[in-house]
Amino acid sequence: MSQSLSSFATISSAVLICVLGACSARPVLESKSAAVPAGVNITGYWLAREEVGTAKTRGMTSPDDSLVIMSRSQRQQRTRKRRSSGVSAQVFLESGDALKITQTDHGIFISYDRSVVEEYTFGENRIISIGPIEAQRVSGWEANSFIVETLDTSGATLVERWHLESGGEVLVRDIYISKDDKQSYSEQQIFDRKY
Repeated sequence: MSQSLSSFATISSAVLICVLGACSARPVLESKSAAVPAGVNITGYWLAREEVGTAKTRGMTSPDDSLVIMSRSQRQQRTRKRRSSGVSAQVFLESGDALKITQTDHGIFISYDRSVVEEYTFGENRIISIGPIEAQRVSGWEANSFIVETLDTSGATLVERWHLESGGEVLVRDIYISKDDKQSYSEQQIFDRKY
């Protein structure tokens, strides 16, 4: 009997270790603050900045960490390739050269090139879907930055960080995609306020 109790204890320990290992391996998104920082409002019409010698999206890196400069058509082709690369978090990434952003007390609406509108609620933590693809999304505030994080079922995380610079005349959007603590994609977009 003592041998069967010992075997049961060994099996139970092995099952517990496997369960704990599986639970700790999956990333978890933490909710963001729903409180809008005092004086921060990204409402406005924004145009992607074109700088001499650079693309509208700056800081995009390739696997060898070299700067990639692309035209709009090249970016659209790359977006299509990214969306079919197996990391489903990427299908939730929208982009555009002209943005209309409306910030309310409870959320933000972002219109990309007058064709796609995304709605984010401050402090949200929910499951979102596009067709059969589901992901967890959190959005809200960290300091003076508006953050949107999207976690797909493979464990890949898409992070978008929006903040104002130059007295509110410049909007900066940093985008990162990572999986297993390895960043596979990064991009910075800079927008100037349009009057």
